[in-house]
Amino acid sequence: MIAEHAIILAVVLPLLAAPLCVLLGRGVLAWIAASLTVWTSFGLALHLLQRVLAKGTLYYAIGGWEAPVGIEYRLDAAGALVMTVVTAIASIVLPYSFTSIRQEIDEHKHAWFYACLLLCFSGLLGITVAGDAFNIFVFLEISSLSTYVLVSMGRDRRALTAAFKYLIIGTVGATFYLLGVGFMYQMTGTLNIEDLAVCLTKMSADGVTPVYETTTVRAALSFLTVGISMKVALFPLHVWLPNVYAYAPSVVSAFLSATATKVAILIFLRVFYTIDGQAIPFESLPLAQTLVPFAVAGAVIASFVAVYQRDVKRLLAYSSIAQVGYMICGIGLASAAGLESGLLHLFNHALMKGTLFLAIGCVVYRVGQTRLEFLRGIGREMPLTSVSIVIGGASLIGVPLTAGFVSKWALLTAVLEQGRWVIAALIIVSSLIAVVYVGQILHVMLIRKRPAGAEKVREAPMWMVIPTLILALSNLWYGTVDGQAADAARAAAASLIAEVTR
Repeated sequence: MIAEHAIILAVVLPLLAAPLCVLLGRGVLAWIAASLTVWTSFGLALHLLQRVLAKGTLYYAIGGWEAPVGIEYRLDAAGALVMTVVTAIASIVLPYSFTSIRQEIDEHKHAWFYACLLLCFSGLLGITVAGDAFNIFVFLEISSLSTYVLVSMGRDRRALTAAFKYLIIGTVGATFYLLGVGFMYQMTGTLNIEDLAVCLTKMSADGVTPVYETTTVRAALSFLTVGISMKVALFPLHVWLPNVYAYAPSVVSAFLSATATKVAILIFLRVFYTIDGQAIPFESLPLAQTLVPFAVAGAVIASFVAVYQRDVKRLLAYSSIAQVGYMICGIGLASAAGLESGLLHLFNHALMKGTLFLAIGCVVYRVGQTRLEFLRGIGREMPLTSVSIVIGGASLIGVPLTAGFVSKWALLTAVLEQGRWVIAALIIVSSLIAVVYVGQILHVMLIRKRPAGAEKVREAPMWMVIPTLILALSNLWYGTVDGQAADAARAAAASLIAEVTR
């Protein structure tokens, strides 16, 4: 019985648990409720991923009304992969938050923190299963509005400015997306994703021009592309991201960096590979012309900017912009190999960046600062945290035997298959720049000595260290032993390509 409703339960449970956290009031009770909810959703996500890989796309009609008349949940391999990433990261973050937020968030806000985290979590999961374009917007706003609150909870007053800036840009992006959906609805009379794809292939009112070639649909695609690019933080529409990651509480930075942009990328896939992909001939998809140049430019430029950052969280934020460039580049290649590499890097980036932000959160807990000069010599005094940073940094660079190497190698292979040597060279340059900024962190922590008279620090509490180590070791596990992530990414790419070419 539960298996039949697993799709909707994964979304509804955190939505119902959010107000419960507020009613419970005390931080510990709210944490227990949030943790149980997230772990349950993680179990459901693993179950759904296995079902999708075994049986194909799953459908769930809300209220018994079949699509396109009724609202439908739809979970394909790509959505199941992203759902697994979101729930896995949340399952790691919740134990970490028990100790972390005591120092970074005022106590009277703890219950509200867990409520907003569950709302954000529910919104992200809703996007992965939404079967129509408008419900994607609804869930996008649920996750975004709660994110603004989560970011503003940081004790640094600059967190309020970062949240406000994010609100403005996020609202503009959502408006662009909604305008695009409105134009699509005007031309097709439907919001269901699969029905939209069918209606776009029909003839327009003049009886000569296919709907997908009309000016209105082309304008819709432009609005959708710009709106989603803002949510993804694709260069040069990334300006909200550095301050958000830098000034949000550490646990929020870790959760958002590993999940939010990944779900936004899934929306890209819905638009380009499901809606427009079935109407526009596969070889004519305008991905290479519109996305790849910005993606590669972002990978290189953001990496250069990261080198000059003196705040570690801000440095990692610019690194995230570069990594988004890798994912979008793979998707923009409009090939099976490129799509697979983009999806695989999506999974691996969640591991590596989650590791690094959680590890920096451990440092913040003991040092209270994120500027590089305050990290001098702490590697010897916080060995487990340092090991996590070394592993996460190596994966970020793409060192062999790490998860980052697997997906970067797949991306380079996909690029070289199309003979794009310049793009391959720029990807390698970006990775070499990553050696510089990761090396700066490691040099300060491991080589330089603590300032004279500086207070001795010790390892962070185990509630924070153990989740960090789990993610760090996952980078090695998926880089050397386990190929399930690559298999899931391959299956997701195959299902999306099948939609485009059928």
